[in-house]
Amino acid sequence: MPTTLIADRALVSVSGPEAEHFLQNILTVDLDPLGQGEAKPGALLAPQGKILFDFLVSRTGENAFRLECRSDIADDFIKRLMFYRLRAKVDISKQEQDVVAVWWQADSNASQNDSATSTSESNAGVRDSRFSSPVLRFYQAPLPATNATQAEWDAFRFSQGVAESGPDYGLNDAFPHDVLLDQLDGVGFKKGCFIGQEVVSRMQHRGTARRRVLLVEAASTLPASGTELTVNGRPVGTLGSVSGTHGLAIARIDRVKAAMDAGQDISAEGISVSLTIPGWARFTFPETASAEDA
Repeated sequence: MPTTLIADRALVSVSGPEAEHFLQNILTVDLDPLGQGEAKPGALLAPQGKILFDFLVSRTGENAFRLECRSDIADDFIKRLMFYRLRAKVDISKQEQDVVAVWWQADSNASQNDSATSTSESNAGVRDSRFSSPVLRFYQAPLPATNATQAEWDAFRFSQGVAESGPDYGLNDAFPHDVLLDQLDGVGFKKGCFIGQEVVSRMQHRGTARRRVLLVEAASTLPASGTELTVNGRPVGTLGSVSGTHGLAIARIDRVKAAMDAGQDISAEGISVSLTIPGWARFTFPETASAEDA
């Protein structure tokens, strides 16, 4: 099975008698059902509901958590956590590690024995819950031997419709629904208040989410990440990660549906593209255009 090292990652440790209570009150993700050996996606939001920091969180012990994030945002992430800590009995620190190993099952026909064999190579294997097929992340030395490139991992990640800040969207520019955190169990709608909760819950209950991550496919090589997707010159979305003829985009699903219904071409710098919803996602294209586009 493919294994590679992901560079430019940072591990933030949050521990102490009140660590879980502290994180539960500020992060989107519900920590109550988070089991040992599992990493779940989450975010720390601005009060207005947009994502300031995204991460994967896993348990490292009783009232002890590991938050894996991009290394370039780690110091600011820690500062924001410290800002909210106040008098809580919590220790927050950055671990001296900037590489994470990841193993994935790219072949859907691979046996579960292959997965078990990979897991037994290290006690540090943590299941990445964003994926329906087995994906393990390794944090402790010695990291497993690698036989794939980070580009191969990135291609697998976005082929599964899993977006990350940086290559796919900018921080402070997206709501959790935009990047499918609501679909990936990265938002705890029943756990009570967290920062930005009012805005995000309103979007959930009113069903007003219109920007969504979609899979992109074209007959020729796609242009660079950040390229606008347009219909008759009107923007409908933006390309995220791309590799050859495949990629991710965050797009207005109401406008995409209207274009498909009308037989209009969706393009990126003149290259026609098709947009589809990831197979595991629970949302659908809207049946009618929004009032804004009517």
